[in-house]
Amino acid sequence: MLTSSAPIDFRCSCAITSSLDILGDRWILVIIKQMLMENVETFTDFLERPEAIATNVLTKRLKMLEEIGLITKSRRPDNKKTNYYHLTKAALELTPVIIDLAIWSHGNLRTLNLTIGDYAELEHIKGNKEEYCQKLIRNYKEKLAEQ
Repeated sequence: MLTSSAPIDFRCSCAITSSLDILGDRWILVIIKQMLMENVETFTDFLERPEAIATNVLTKRLKMLEEIGLITKSRRPDNKKTNYYHLTKAALELTPVIIDLAIWSHGNLRTLNLTIGDYAELEHIKGNKEEYCQKLIRNYKEKLAEQ
C-alpha cells in the first residue's frame, strides 16, 4: 500500500479517479514503462529516451513517485553523484495496466499516430498477457539482483 508524507489532493472518493489523480499525468506511466521495459535507471538515462522529458518535469515526477512509494532512489556505489531509480512492488503491479495500454494503443491509435509500428509480438502477448507480465516483472527483479 502506498503512503505519502505530502498530502495528495484527491478529487473524490472514486477509486478510478483517485488512481488517475496519481497516474493520469502524461509522464508518470511513461517513466514507469521506461524503467520496466527499457532498463532506464538514472536521470541521464531518462533524458536520453526519445520521449524527451524536460529536466524540470522529470525532477518533479521522480520526486513525487519516490514520495508516494512507486520508486526508490539510491546512490551508485562507484559514483556517489549518480542516483539509481528502481520500481517498487506497487509500481510493478502496474505492469498489466501498461501492457493493456500498449495493446489498446496498437489496436486503436495507429490510424491517428502513423508512427506506431506494427508489432507482431503484440498478437502473441494478447493471448498470453499474464505470462508476459510475469516475465517482465521477473526480468526486472533479476536485473536488480545482479547489481
